[in-house]
Amino acid sequence: MEERLNKLIAAAGVASRRGADELIKEGAVSVNGAVVTEPGTKADPEKDHIKVHGKLINARIARREKVYILLNKPKGYLSSAADPEGRKLVTDLVRGYGKLHPVGRLDYNTEGLLILTNDGDFTNRVASSRTIPKVYEVKVKGLPNENAINKLRRGIRLDDGFKTAPAKIEARRATDKNGWFEVTLYEGHNQQIRRMFDAIGHSVVKLKRTAIGSIDYDRLPVGAYRELDPEEIENIAAPPKPAKPKPAPPVKEKKPRPNARPNATTRPRPAGPKKTSGKPAARPKRSR
Repeated sequence: MEERLNKLIAAAGVASRRGADELIKEGAVSVNGAVVTEPGTKADPEKDHIKVHGKLINARIARREKVYILLNKPKGYLSSAADPEGRKLVTDLVRGYGKLHPVGRLDYNTEGLLILTNDGDFTNRVASSRTIPKVYEVKVKGLPNENAINKLRRGIRLDDGFKTAPAKIEARRATDKNGWFEVTLYEGHNQQIRRMFDAIGHSVVKLKRTAIGSIDYDRLPVGAYRELDPEEIENIAAPPKPAKPKPAPPVKEKKPRPNARPNATTRPRPAGPKKTSGKPAARPKRSR
């Protein structure tokens, strides 16, 4: 079946569709030995030999491999695969893997760990999960008191009416002007952490995601990325194990107290003939 070359090149993980169009215009793509320069050209990967920079990509197209990338997102990048305003995208930072999209999102001015993939099922499982913890390092203006932090721990209603779920919040360090906290969430409402601290009067100065499930910061420099290994992919995407039902507690039988005197209801009655009153039975009356 014939498909557009840019789609096939993206499926092989060589470049995004837009990048594939550029490769075609540059004359880096050939089909059956003939250089192709028209982006709209189609080919059949089961019949045609497709090469990019002289390398055959048919096997890679056949596999259509799934890609899972861990990126340490810098500030000033949008967590999206497209933007009508032309802002810088996280997908611009990852090259050579074809068309990817972010799993979930980080705010434009937030840095930290973000997963990019071409696996839609994986994205849906991870982005909608309420069992995968996301850990953040938060620097706030001023020093919130313990009562204010406890409100955030229990859950707080934001300005749009959304009630946040309970969160794990641990104080890390503090100066005269700022406090640092580690916040663990199991949900991802829009700008949630910033709005949570705004609600208690302490705006966020710096925000960084340091872990997604079992995947931690891993000394990945800002702007750098790496492939996730199979174990990491399996651990983060695995559905939560159902809790084992607790066995019912054994029923305790009540034992009589030692040396307890039997009461009227429990005292055994002696066996034998039934007692009578001792009076003679009344004679039957004669009829006259």
